[in-house]
This record gives sequence, structure tokens and C-alpha cells, in this order.
Amino acid sequence: MATFTLRLSRKKNDLGYSEVMIRFRHGKIDVYSGSGVYIPIDKWDAEKETIIIPNIRVMSPEKTAEKKLLEKSQDNLNELKSIISSSFNEADKGDIEKDWMFKVIDKYYHPEKYDKRNEVKKLSFFEIMEDYLQKRKFSDVREKNFRVLIRALKRYEKVVSKIKRQQYSLELNKITADTISDIESFLRNEHNLCKEYPALYKELPLIDGKRKSPEPKPRGNNTICALFNKLRAFFNWCFDKGIMINRPFAGYDGITTEKYGTPYYLSLDERNIIADFDLSNRPYLAIQRDIFIFQCLIGCRVSDLIKMTSDNVIRGAIEYIPNKTKDDKPLVVRVPLNDRAKDLIKKYNGVDKQGMLFPFISEQKYNKDIKQIFTLCDVNRLVTIQNPTTGDEEKRPLNEIASSHLARRTFVGNLYKQVKDPNLVGSLSGHTEGSKAFARYRDIDEEMKTELVKMLE
Repeated sequence: MATFTLRLSRKKNDLGYSEVMIRFRHGKIDVYSGSGVYIPIDKWDAEKETIIIPNIRVMSPEKTAEKKLLEKSQDNLNELKSIISSSFNEADKGDIEKDWMFKVIDKYYHPEKYDKRNEVKKLSFFEIMEDYLQKRKFSDVREKNFRVLIRALKRYEKVVSKIKRQQYSLELNKITADTISDIESFLRNEHNLCKEYPALYKELPLIDGKRKSPEPKPRGNNTICALFNKLRAFFNWCFDKGIMINRPFAGYDGITTEKYGTPYYLSLDERNIIADFDLSNRPYLAIQRDIFIFQCLIGCRVSDLIKMTSDNVIRGAIEYIPNKTKDDKPLVVRVPLNDRAKDLIKKYNGVDKQGMLFPFISEQKYNKDIKQIFTLCDVNRLVTIQNPTTGDEEKRPLNEIASSHLARRTFVGNLYKQVKDPNLVGSLSGHTEGSKAFARYRDIDEEMKTELVKMLE
């Protein structure tokens, strides 16, 4: 946990005031710097580490001015502590050096020294976003997801302009915590705004004109939180590059973390019912079923599955670098193939004209076919889920909510049930160490709970 220690310097300025020194500690990080706040020695409470402000109602003009100056100095100290904490939380801990806090404080008093806006004054907010995408070189999937945010913010500009009846444009250094809250309100209520301003929404490109329905759907907390994580990362990059001098998320107290319920997954018996079901009269669905079962056997994300070729088969195992994490933490995942998985690879060897392991068509059709396969196989067990929009608990049959990600959960859930070793299972699933998503699987084994309760007999 981070702690601050404040004390007065022994040195004095020309007025005889001493500077308040700030010490910041967190784990092995221990940095020290002057605050730029100078006060008389007799106005400092060393025990409480705060400025002594006179509590007298009727004062002379001189005393009133002194009180206001002391209050302003205390406000500066409080604001500095907040800025330092925010900067630390958002910084790469490996980049924190001895002069890190000095630079944070110096930027607080002299933002012009760190303001490189003149270098990008010809670039608009969205041009800077494009520059960010180009320089970060994200994977295709991550860039695609980021562009969802770009389009949403472009629609936000248009709607605000319509409401205010004047041109409105996002500007990096004019974005505040209130702006973030307003964007959150827009994202949460856009499906209603679309109905309120139908003519405007007919003119707006939602997904570059490719979306079948022009109406945005209601968004839940997790969706908005995911978009804000991308926006926060963009702001951090701008701040680090000196393009942006403020940190709007530092004062934002809205949604900050995604929340998920306990994951549901197929039992091995349910998986085998699907794997062995006779779909000879539906050959197309039989192919999609085989792809789903293979995904259940290696536990990869669908974005990785569709790119796999025979080159990914190495010494009896599938090897790949997860697309989702390759930009930040590239890690080779190696999953040994069992006999069923080997047979499926052999069955479809050479079938795909582009050399892929399986004749995959599209994620959207794949997910639709999975639901149909579950219905035909009568795999319709009721499971408890959290509604992604409302956050409320619901009971839904598996065949209505099954998707490609259920294959990944089936792989992880059944493995964890057998070995109960998160590190070993994570090495096979590609979950990074400390993954919040993987941590949820520790709550899913009803048999483990039953065994524990029996110990009390």
C-alpha cells in the first residue's frame, strides 16, 4: 500500500518559509521531492503532517489573506498527493526512477515545459488516435476493437453538437472527469438517443456502413468498462508522450472494473454427447461440430483457432502465441494433442483450400451453428448467468447461449476440476499469471464443494 510522509525542509526561502517535502513509498519504491509549497514554520503540524489553518471567524484583512494563502497551500498539497497517486497507479513500475516524482510535481507547476501540443497542433483528436494505432502496432483484433471506441466517440461528438446546437469537437487537453462521465452516460443511453434523434443516426456511419441494424443496442457495465480501458490506455500514451497534460480518469469515480459471474461449462459427458451425435444428414453442421470439439480439446480462443495451420502442429502438440496477449506479453502456448484431437486434424487434412487446419467460415456463423448443434443434440441444461446489460442473474438453457467461448471454458473448467493447479492449467489455456478471468474458475466445481462439506461429517 502506498504511503505519504510530509515534513518541513530545514532550508528557508527569502521570506523565512520552509518547503514541505513529500516522501512516497510503495514496496521497494521510495522517492523524495520538494512539493513547491512554502509555509511559515509555526503553521506546520508535524504530528498530523498538515498545515495549521486559523479557525477564527473575525479576522483582520492581513489574517484573512494569510488564512486564504494557507488554505490554498493545503489544497495544493492534497492535489499533489492525488496526482502522484494517480501517476503511480497508471505508470509502468519498471520506468519509475528516483526523479519520477520530481517530474510529476514539476509538470504540475510548469505544464508548458512538458506540453508538446505545438508539434501536433495540426492533428485532430481522432488523427492522434490514428497515430496511436499506427505507432502501437496492435494485432488486427485489438485494432478492430479499438475502432469500435473511435466510432462511438465520433457519434458522441455529433450527438453533443446536436444537443448544444453548435459544433462540438473533442480536444485532448479539454477533456476532464466530467467529460468522461458524460461519455459514459452517452454509451449507456445511446440506444435511446438513437430513437430521440432518428434523422441524425441515419447519417452516422455506425460500423463504416456495414452494420445490418442502424440502431445501437443497450450496453452493460462490462462493455463500457472495456471501452474505457482502451480510452484510458490512449490517454496514458498521450500523457507519456507530452501530448496531453491532464489525466481525466484521475478524477473519474464511475465504473472501473469489469464484473463477471461464475463461468459455466460443459461436462465431459455433455461434450461427448455432442462429439458422437450423428449429424450425417447435416454435413455442414457436422464440420462445425468437429471444429467446436477440437476447440474444446485445446482451449484456444476462436481468434487463434481460425488462423491455425499444419505449422502449428509440432511434435504431437499445438503451439501458438495467443493473439489477445501477443502485443503485451507474448507467450508460446503448447497443448499436447490427445487421440481425438489428432483424429480430427487427420480428418480435415488438406480440406481447406487456404491450408488452415479446419474449413472455418466466420465467427458469426460459427456461433450461430453451435447453438443449432446444441439444440439438435438436446444439450439444454439450465445454467445461471449474469445478464451482460442489466447485471441481473438469469437462468438460461445452454443451447440458447452456447458460443465458441464455451469451448474454451469447457477446456479450462474440466482441467481445473482434475488437477486443481491454476499455474499448470494456465500454461495450457494461455491465461496470464494472476488473470482475473482465470481466477473465476476456482469457484465452479460443485463436486469439490461437496467433498469439502463431507469432511465435516
